Amino acid sequence: MRTVSSSAPSLPRGAADVSARPPQYEAEATREGTLSLGVPGLVGGRASREWTPDDLQIAGLVPMSSVDWPGKFAASLFLQGCPWACPYCHNSAIIDPRIPGVVAWSALEDLLARRRGLLDGVVFSGGEATRQVALGAAMARVRELGFGVGLHTAGPYPRRLAELLGAGLVDWVGIDVKATRGNYEAVAGRAGSGERAWESLGIVLAHPEVDHEARLTVYPDGPGDGFEVAARAREMGVRSFALQQAREFGTPEGFDASRAGWDDQVRALAADIESLNFDSFVFRGGS
Repeated sequence: MRTVSSSAPSLPRGAADVSARPPQYEAEATREGTLSLGVPGLVGGRASREWTPDDLQIAGLVPMSSVDWPGKFAASLFLQGCPWACPYCHNSAIIDPRIPGVVAWSALEDLLARRRGLLDGVVFSGGEATRQVALGAAMARVRELGFGVGLHTAGPYPRRLAELLGAGLVDWVGIDVKATRGNYEAVAGRAGSGERAWESLGIVLAHPEVDHEARLTVYPDGPGDGFEVAARAREMGVRSFALQQAREFGTPEGFDASRAGWDDQVRALAADIESLNFDSFVFRGGS
């Protein structure tokens, strides 16, 4: 078992202010709509023009990360808005889809121009990256510039995910599996979330050309079904699995990431999951 320090970097808030640019984010979080891969789509029930990378609502940009895409050095974009309400979300400040982005797309292109040869790719994270209709155009532009594309997703929009993977726009996916189907709503806070998330995992696995990591985050008040989640993922064909212990940094007010004996319980769960013999298993502890 490989143990590493816990997950993603904290959300940056410092890049160029583009608040004067009209927000072009999806108005209805539960609507799938049409993902833009260079063609017009629907946003909030109205016809749209052709979306471009400039339409992404970007909450933050990390210039270089070694943890967001395992084995790669990547710039990480944190996109605004998510349809779910997980209690342990470490990017809770960027969940509200009504808030426009504060980082211009040009900031990423400038960064990539300066760091050619140093960066392997760009990770689109969030929030939930797949809720933004300009995502396909942005990924295509990153590939055009000669960089790889990684995606973090919780899987709330399986059809959109299928379009992105089917178009050959993604090299690696980090996908959250938060609970068994029956317990999903208690974690994500939305009806039907379990069906969507597990369908999305199946879509990722249907594209063997795309590398993946399935990630489970556990917390003291969670459903306690971690081993069942991992076993089901292994049964479906997941090759790379990560167990992540939630931390309090960046989470909603009132979230408690610890209790007496919790660290020992999570380490025991990690040992049980390791016994499932994934090709790759990583435990990201809370310390």
